[in-house]
Amino acid sequence: MASPPPAAGPRLAWAGLPAHVRAVVEARAGAAVVRAWDQRGGFSPGVAARLLLEDGRRLFVKAVAPAINPASPGLHRGEARTLAALPVAVPSPRLLWSHDDGDWVVLGIEDVEGRTASLPWRRDELDRVTAAVAAMARTLTPAPEGFPGVVEKMDAAFTGWRTLAADPPPDLGPWESRRLDRLAALEESWGDHAAGDTLLHLDLRADNVLLDRSGGVHVVDWAHACVGAPWVDLALLLIEVNDPAADEILTDASAPREGVDALLCAFAGFLADHCRRPAPPGLPTIRAYQRAYAESAVGWLARRWDSGSVWALG
Repeated sequence: MASPPPAAGPRLAWAGLPAHVRAVVEARAGAAVVRAWDQRGGFSPGVAARLLLEDGRRLFVKAVAPAINPASPGLHRGEARTLAALPVAVPSPRLLWSHDDGDWVVLGIEDVEGRTASLPWRRDELDRVTAAVAAMARTLTPAPEGFPGVVEKMDAAFTGWRTLAADPPPDLGPWESRRLDRLAALEESWGDHAAGDTLLHLDLRADNVLLDRSGGVHVVDWAHACVGAPWVDLALLLIEVNDPAADEILTDASAPREGVDALLCAFAGFLADHCRRPAPPGLPTIRAYQRAYAESAVGWLARRWDSGSVWALG
């Protein structure tokens, strides 16, 4: 299964944390850190490290400050709130503690033994993960209180095709260029389908799931949680898979054809627009990833269009 490149960017190493922040971690953990393994997957430019403590326990720590990236502390705060609200039945590492001094935001999270899913995706791992995502959706319906709806959260961002149609860039692909007006119209309808009462992760990718040796799946990085239709996470995950099997999986999950088409269109437009913008502070690799991911999403949309699946495009 072909897929975009791994989601990865430069991170601050554990050893690069200010001494007072490392002291906070040891104080909250109740033991000294004797070894650290920096984790490289994902785009957050802050620290993500697995720690071995002096008493033999292990801990996973995330830490960031606005000087590294202004938006990242807010994402860490959001993840802390989400982890604290997740039911025990959700397959996710538990939040043990958090620290927020107004500058550095630090999360102490249960350390889980496991590896990220393979890229390109293997069908056996995909089946394992999609089954876990379906079970998680059932557990998270209805959603815990206090989370925004997916339409409220993303509607202002999912305007990419309308933005590009107003001033088409010269490097826009020929397939999209010929269909900009139709794409913009379909994009506008995504919120009519994606609303619901399930708590969504909204950022499922290979690097945000850990597979353990016993067959378990652990979902990590809950910075973007919101409430919507139960099939939304599955559809967004399958963009990364970029394989005809994605349509079969969605059909088996009873995902509505019209809703998938509109969401896929809206997310493809978001990527196609954002990948042409300057990179945010501390995230030098994200635009190249978004461009590759946009190509994957547009390719899937084109296949659905050519097969007659895309209902609103004719």
